[in-house]
Amino acid sequence: MAETMGILGPAGTHSEAAALYLNRRLKEPRRLVIYSDIYDVLQAVTEHEVDEALVPVENSLEGAINITLDVLACSTMLSVERELIWPVHNLLMAKCQPAEVRRIYSHSQPISQCRVFLETQYPDVEIVKVASTARAAEIVGDLPAADGAAAICTARGGELNGLKLLAADVQDNMANSTRFYQLRPRQTLPPGRSPEQPDRELIICQIAGQKAGALCEVLMEFARRNVNLTRIESRPARTELGEYIFFFDLECEPGREQIREDAIAAVAQRCIWLKNLGAFPVWQA
Repeated sequence: MAETMGILGPAGTHSEAAALYLNRRLKEPRRLVIYSDIYDVLQAVTEHEVDEALVPVENSLEGAINITLDVLACSTMLSVERELIWPVHNLLMAKCQPAEVRRIYSHSQPISQCRVFLETQYPDVEIVKVASTARAAEIVGDLPAADGAAAICTARGGELNGLKLLAADVQDNMANSTRFYQLRPRQTLPPGRSPEQPDRELIICQIAGQKAGALCEVLMEFARRNVNLTRIESRPARTELGEYIFFFDLECEPGREQIREDAIAAVAQRCIWLKNLGAFPVWQA
């Protein structure tokens, strides 16, 4: 029986598109299970309702997906199996003609990512924010063409709802992309599945925020061992004001595994707590 993967729904979202792409590359495609929000996806894999989860962790324009980071910071169950970098292509789709558009539906993030297009091409059109790009496509698909409704959505979302393309790649930045983590419970890699050569390693730790230079000391442990950090992110620790949790992505260079382990061990001595969510490959879609 195929393994299951939880994703953010409904059908037609960027999350589903990324999961379908991932399935085409995997030797053993997963059966997709759709959930209504990211927290539910993460809970499903934590509680073994699904074998894996694919969740967004960061968008290149909008920044970190906080709910994903917060759950990873609190969880002792999950590890990262793979990262997928998904290029975001936002499309304007409708039943009507471009000149007939009077209302545009989409999620708040695509709306902000397409601000220049909207201000120059549709400055007087009503913009309506909804729960997802897939929901936007559903709403427009249920309305008659004479209503003048359009959606900023994915190609699949539009096609599922009988919409036609009015404009492609309407995002302001053509380099827009979203990083996804493929997560699974720790120590549950099926027998016979060989781990891939890792590109990144994720560690999460809490540093004493009241101690001057505490973050600098941690960073120096990496610097003096020439361990490159590709991302640093912080989130409130939710214990008291001024306390933060840090997320570090470490570059995995072949042959330097022991040096990286030594750096992590040294950092752990300078932290309140530290956990390692694993080393993993990075796939570029």
